[in-house]
Amino acid sequence: MSALPLMLKKEGLVEKHQLEGVDPSDRYFSRAVLVNRTGSGYTAKVMYEALTVQGDSYSTIGAAVLNIVEKLQGLGFSRIRTRANFKGTRYLAEKETWVEYADPA
Repeated sequence: MSALPLMLKKEGLVEKHQLEGVDPSDRYFSRAVLVNRTGSGYTAKVMYEALTVQGDSYSTIGAAVLNIVEKLQGLGFSRIRTRANFKGTRYLAEKETWVEYADPA
């Protein structure tokens, strides 16, 4: 087993983001978005009840998280915001600023 910190691994989980919003049935929710480093960049994944949304690969973490948000918005989720909660194994103590995503018109 590797003793490298998660941020130094070539592949695997590198960040966890908190995602909050309103689901299609108008219920507030909060879930973790898992951001993984892959051979071709970063992918993000979120699970909500029986729904799992897996993103495509992007060159930045921000783009990978945005991809998940856009997929959720396409399914009827709204008022979504995210923030990083963990970078590697380091807990950020909810000090990161929220990124608010405008609902599609």
